Amino acid sequence: MARTGFAGSSSTAPGLITLLAGIACIALIIVPGSAATKYMGGAPSFSATVIGVNEFSPGEDATVSILVENDGLFDVKQLNKGTIQPDDLPTTAKMVTIGLTSGSDLLVVKTDPQMVGDIPGSGNTVTVRYAVKISSNATAGEYTMPLNLRYRYPLVFDQDAMDVFQFTYNKAEDTLPVIIRVKPKVKIEVISAVPEKLTSGSEGWVDLRIRNTGPENGEMASVTLLRNGQSPIIPIDNTVFVGDFPSGATVNCRYKISILKDTPNQSYPVDVVVTSRDREGRIVTSSPETVGVPVMGKISFEAIPPPATIPPGTEKTIEVQYRNDGGVTVYDAQALVQAHAPVSIPDNTAFLGDLEPGATATARYKIVADKSAEPMTYSFDSKVRYRDATGNSQESDPLPVQITVTKSQSGFSSVPGGLPVLVLCIAAGIVAASFVIYYIYKRNRRAPV
Repeated sequence: MARTGFAGSSSTAPGLITLLAGIACIALIIVPGSAATKYMGGAPSFSATVIGVNEFSPGEDATVSILVENDGLFDVKQLNKGTIQPDDLPTTAKMVTIGLTSGSDLLVVKTDPQMVGDIPGSGNTVTVRYAVKISSNATAGEYTMPLNLRYRYPLVFDQDAMDVFQFTYNKAEDTLPVIIRVKPKVKIEVISAVPEKLTSGSEGWVDLRIRNTGPENGEMASVTLLRNGQSPIIPIDNTVFVGDFPSGATVNCRYKISILKDTPNQSYPVDVVVTSRDREGRIVTSSPETVGVPVMGKISFEAIPPPATIPPGTEKTIEVQYRNDGGVTVYDAQALVQAHAPVSIPDNTAFLGDLEPGATATARYKIVADKSAEPMTYSFDSKVRYRDATGNSQESDPLPVQITVTKSQSGFSSVPGGLPVLVLCIAAGIVAASFVIYYIYKRNRRAPV
């Protein structure tokens, strides 16, 4: 029985397989090319928004966070065009650099422009942050800060050959407005700072006169004095409540402060701030205002002793003058001498009283030189203890007081109270001589002629 249908010899099978493989390869080449998509229109389109806090105070070091969005969309999309899918789309911004500028003398941008790379379109975003100094002179209101964007984007795609794709890029620059707000705040000016008896190592007072120069009225206001860094002026009672502090008003405040020891004679800074309630009921603090306060150096004294000499084995009273070389009055001053061998001072403290600048007072000390004291000049430390203007006890630096032990002038001088003993001896000699003369006289009268 004869067979019907497709028939062929075995020699024709390899040829058929080769033909089918060729068709498959052609299909693989044509199909991807026919599926390529070309976007004929569109470009990057940017918008900028401040995220987080966008309200700042005068004098503040602010950080402004900005969300930049590329919402560029395609205008035309063509299918089955060319054989290569483009890497960059018309809405992609390439190599973007974003910089914020102040737009006002009252705002200072401290951050340089930032390179953020590529930003694709269709709503892709990037966040940039800038450090901005708000001037203390900035008034309440809105401020516009220009945000500059520089980038490139694909303009034309040309496919001259099946395996060659040419890109053409366009340079672009956009400027977007960024708006921040400066909230109203009390702004102060220290008109004067008058110290009262401020000296190194002591406590005293400073009187401040302060004006509200800002547009905002302060309610329930308190004026606070703060230490400025490592300033030697340290506030003790540092807050004064002033109540309502309207714009343009002036208040007087008095503060007790302490001065570190060994502070030289010059002016030193302190900071002043005002804490108050604003029109929205929030507690706000003004920017610090720095003012200099003059401080006199440490109160100094000088001991002025007369030439003080004493022989060994005797006692003597000496006088020492103390002079206040400082710039303020000291109160209840007392002088003290610290004795050491071979000279002793039984009562080494003397009351001087109150001493105004340049005034002197005299202290008297009884000194006793030991019999074994070598003839030479001895130096003794003397100090002045006193109370400052606030009643605190203070002590001066050591003051030298010199006493010279002389050589013995006679054998009598080595006896305590040598001069009186010498006088007595002379008187006794005179009396004895008188008795001798009287005896000779009487004997001569009784002798026979």
